[in-house]
Order: sequence, then C-alpha cells, then structure tokens
Amino acid sequence: MPPTRVPDDTAIHGLPMVDAPDPAALEAERRWLVELEAAPAPTRWWAFLKRGGPGYLQAALTLGGGTAASSLFAGAAFGYRLLWVAPVAMLLGVIMMAAVAHQTLSTGLRPFAAMKRYAGPVFAYGWAVGALVASIVWHFAQYSLAGAVIEDIGQVAGFGLGRSAAGFLVLAWAVVVVVGFGASARWTKVFDNSLRILVYGIILCFGFVVLKTGIHDPGALLKGYFAFEIPDGEGGVSGLAVVISGLAAAVGVNMIFLYPYTLLARGWGREHRRLAKFDLGAGMFLPYLLATSLMVIATANVLHYGDSPFSGTRLSPVEAAGALAPVVGETFGRVVFDLGILGMAMSTIALHMLCAGFACSEMFGWKVGGAKYKLACLLPAPGVLGAVFWSDMAIWIAVPTTILCGALLPIAYLGFLKLQRSRAYLGGDLPRGRKAAAWFGGMVLATLTITVFLAWFAITRGPGFLEGLKG
Repeated sequence: MPPTRVPDDTAIHGLPMVDAPDPAALEAERRWLVELEAAPAPTRWWAFLKRGGPGYLQAALTLGGGTAASSLFAGAAFGYRLLWVAPVAMLLGVIMMAAVAHQTLSTGLRPFAAMKRYAGPVFAYGWAVGALVASIVWHFAQYSLAGAVIEDIGQVAGFGLGRSAAGFLVLAWAVVVVVGFGASARWTKVFDNSLRILVYGIILCFGFVVLKTGIHDPGALLKGYFAFEIPDGEGGVSGLAVVISGLAAAVGVNMIFLYPYTLLARGWGREHRRLAKFDLGAGMFLPYLLATSLMVIATANVLHYGDSPFSGTRLSPVEAAGALAPVVGETFGRVVFDLGILGMAMSTIALHMLCAGFACSEMFGWKVGGAKYKLACLLPAPGVLGAVFWSDMAIWIAVPTTILCGALLPIAYLGFLKLQRSRAYLGGDLPRGRKAAAWFGGMVLATLTITVFLAWFAITRGPGFLEGLKG
C-alpha cells in the first residue's frame, strides 16, 4: 500500500467545519481504524456508528424545503405509491458521494482544485457555480416554508407573528449562526452536534404523527417501496414532477460541493474511507429514508386516505398541519408537525449560506472566515423575500424550484465520473476489478437517471413548467 497522503496545510486551511484536527489524536485514530479492519463486520459497524461523521450534516442539508414539498405532495396526491422515490434517489446519491469520499480521502486534495486540474475548468466552475446558484434559488422556498409554519405555531400558541416578520427573524438567526460558525471551536462543535439532534428531532416529529394516524393499508405501503410506478397527475399535481423533485431533492449540487470539504476538515485520510462510506449510510441515507417515509405516510393517511380533501397545488404545510390536527391533537400534534417542517427549513437555510460563502472562497481564493467570505455567505439572504411575496403561495413553489436546481447536478456528476477513472489523479488508488466496474456503473446510472428524467420532464411538461410559480 502506498504511504498515507495526509491533507497538508493547504488542503485543510480555512475549513472550520469541526475542531482543528489534532495530529496525535488523528494518528491514534488511524491506527485504530487499521486494527478494526480485521474485526467482524458487526463489530466494525458498531464502532463506526459510535464514532460518526459528517453524514448528519448532509442529512440536515438535504432535509429541507424541496424534500418537504416532494414528500407532502407524494403522500397527499398519490398515497403510498411514491414511497420508492426517496430511497432510490438517496441510494443513487450515496453511490456518487461514496466515490467523492474515496477520491478526496485517497488524495487529500481540495476537490475544486482537483476537479479543475484533472477533469477540466468547465466541470470545476460548473460545479461551483451550480452550488452557488442552487443555494440562492433554493433559499426562497425555505423561507416561504419557515415563515408559514412559524405563523401557524404563533396562532396555536396565542402570539401573533406574521409570515414576513417570521422570515426576517429566521434570517437574523441564520446570520448569527453563519458569522459565528468557525469563529471558535466550541461554537462550531455545538453547531455540529446540534445538526445531529435536529435531524433525529425531525424524524421523531413525523414518527409521532404516523404513530397517531396509523397505517391505512400495509399492503399498499409495501407495494409503494417496490412498484416503481409514476402515477398520472391528480388534483393538478404531476406525478412526474413529484418524482423528479424527489430525485433532485435527495442530493443537491450544493450538498455534494460541501461534503468532501467536511471530510478534509476532520483531517480524515485513506484509513477513513470505509468509515466515510458507512457514515453515508448510517448518517445520511437512513435518517433521510426515515424522515421522508414518515412524512409521506403521515400526509397520505390524512389527505389521501382520510376525510380531509386534497387541495392540489395550493396545499400548504399549514393546511397539512391543520388536517392532521383532529387526529394528532389540535395543539400539540399540530405544533409537532410544524416544528418538523421548521427544523428542515432552518437547518437548510444555515447550510445554504455556508455553502455559498465557501463556493465563492474556492473559486476566487478568498480566506474562509474573512470579510469577503462573510459577504458571500449573505448572497442567498434575498431568499427571505419568499416569506414576504410568497406568503400566500402553496408549498408547490418548492417543486419547480427543486427541479430547476436539479438541472445543475449532471455537470458535477460528469466531473466526478472523469475523476473516478483518472489515473493521473488517483494513481494507485484507482478502483479496479469487478467491484470497481459495478461502482462506476452505479455512478453512470445515477448520472443518467437524473439527466433522463429532467429531459423527459422538459419535453413533456416544459411548456407548463412556469405555472408552478404562479401565485
């Protein structure tokens, strides 16, 4: 085996995702991981589960407005029939992100610089600009959701706070979080741990709702995971649009931009590759599967199979919470549902801002944490207008927004496909053999899936696409 290529100061400088790596602790961790290779799989998995990684951060980023929109519409319009979308979408994303982890941890190089050198500037800048644009565009839907549910919580709790005011309150919170992020090891560690709590808090919120509403049809639920059908539109909602929205919401271009840097920030290297892959499953895939499934089931129970009428594209999270109220409780149950949606929006808002600042820093060589970086973090801030001008708009706005941002993903995937087969980049770590061929085939499948579905949508639904943006 070639010597470990540890990220040098250039690679990890200015990556304030977690505490600065301690060389002695990292060396001890590497020895522990090497020894763990000989352990039985269950023992190794349990050790990995206790150690954890940045998968939770990715789960917090992907569990946002796009995921909420696609899940709510999937359940309300089609019942359990689209339960397959979220796990398939995330599985394809995990295949791609596992390749990103392998590449980054094998070389220790900063991914943007590596993409620019070994795949080409078109792919590198397309990836970074796509991450920046997606962080800005997606922001509007997050604030629209956050403002709506905060207003609803206020009405239930007896305090009056309009959606616009709620949106600016969330913006103020996000600015404080983003400016303080990386300023001190303690603050950054608190943020890192808070994301884990938030992710499982979202799951508990929707788990409570499902527990109260039950399972309408166990057979239909099981079929929903394996039938892989794309139903015709119902109530003005396109089944194809909801499927593509779900595929695009699982792994965004900004999410795949931020991920490899979180690995470098921890000082991880070659020995961490198996841990990183396990963490993608336990820290990202599993929470995403649980949260989306529970959301689809809860919404389907009340708005598709229940007595409450489905209102088509005018569906809002507040309406969904109100429909659930008679079943789960007018006050507590409704607030729990609202808090689940709010947690998804707020975690994503903060991470979008961090991603925008970091993408600009990588493209222009700015110091992370400096004045230019902080200003770049504010580029998505106009998204707060989503709570002002779209205050009466249904959650459907997040569906076309997610599809639009999904169109930016294939260029990043193509770049990583090139890197996965680049001997100049990976050297002796270039994957070989049947497993490597299957892995590369999975990456090609992930790229083709999102590309073909987007092309299909553009051809069949493109002329009416902008109608999803009407108020």
